Amino acid sequence: MAVKIAVLKETRANEKRVALVPAVADKLSKLGAEIHMQAGAGDAVKLPDSAFKNVKFSADPIELVRDADVVASVQPPDASIVNAMKPGAILISFIYAHKEVELTRLLRDRHITTFAMELVPRITRAQAMDALSSQAALSGYYAALLGATHLARILPMMTTAVGSIRPARTLVMGLGVAGLQALATARRLGAMTEGYDVRPETKEQAESLGAKFVDTGVDARGAGGYARELTPEEKDKIAGVVTKHIQQADIIITTAAIPGRPSPKLISKAQVDGMKAGSVIIDLAAEGGGNCEYTQPGETIQVGQVTIVGPLNVPSMLGEHASELYAKNQLNLIELFVKEGGIRLDWTDEVIAKTALTHDGKIVNEAAQKIIGA
Repeated sequence: MAVKIAVLKETRANEKRVALVPAVADKLSKLGAEIHMQAGAGDAVKLPDSAFKNVKFSADPIELVRDADVVASVQPPDASIVNAMKPGAILISFIYAHKEVELTRLLRDRHITTFAMELVPRITRAQAMDALSSQAALSGYYAALLGATHLARILPMMTTAVGSIRPARTLVMGLGVAGLQALATARRLGAMTEGYDVRPETKEQAESLGAKFVDTGVDARGAGGYARELTPEEKDKIAGVVTKHIQQADIIITTAAIPGRPSPKLISKAQVDGMKAGSVIIDLAAEGGGNCEYTQPGETIQVGQVTIVGPLNVPSMLGEHASELYAKNQLNLIELFVKEGGIRLDWTDEVIAKTALTHDGKIVNEAAQKIIGA
């Protein structure tokens, strides 16, 4: 029998993405898979059921997953969905076990093999499956647009009959995928750009995008491509250098997030209080509490004459392209184990092994084991 892949409709608030788009459905079919989808799953991104060919639709998500070999979604599914899945089935979605402790235990106890998209290792071979990076690139792009629309001035230099307008100054703090895309977008919009990161190797990347790099002399490179926690002394040293740049900026975009931990505070209340009137902070790390001490996740607030925006689930705001990239990430992962019309999991494959959260009644991710228990 063909491998049955079931794709769920997202039910969490403010989630517009879908885990499958028509072009990817066609490619999954060529793998020998039989594609089933919850009716209306693509409606939020203007993908009606009629846009999908060779896909069978069901209105009932419980019946949809009951005999599925692979279940795909963006956000973690409800417990009722997991309880309906057959033991040994595969779930592919974002999970974030530290936020979904009970669901992770249920996946373990139901003997579901879970591939958590946030766990895809950041190695060259896995780049095409790296959903964190694909979604972060869109977030960085949109952050620059959010900054521009909240600013009461234009970004580029403009010469008019009555004189010239100077370009706005944009500072991006945290030069991962999102930060670099924010720098590139702000630059394309005509802003003067500066980039800051505690990892000095990002200097060359920032400068390649036409930005000046704010060098503080602190090296905080950590494991897995993320920044490590800073010591109090390092924070003081950085603050002494960065404060001047913060208070000269018209737009600040912050992107520093550490998976499983609160977002590090990069901008203090005192630094905000000294910012220019009319300036804007776009805090992309709001999901983890924010990089700014004033940030209120999900809210846009005024602190004096400074606007602070703490958007949540930014990729969903660009749901069409976010869904397309995410679906391709999942396709590339599925291609590792759906072969010749069957499922063949190779646990010697680094991508398979490191992306797995649960398997065969066990939590197999080391970090999740520490949080939840083996």
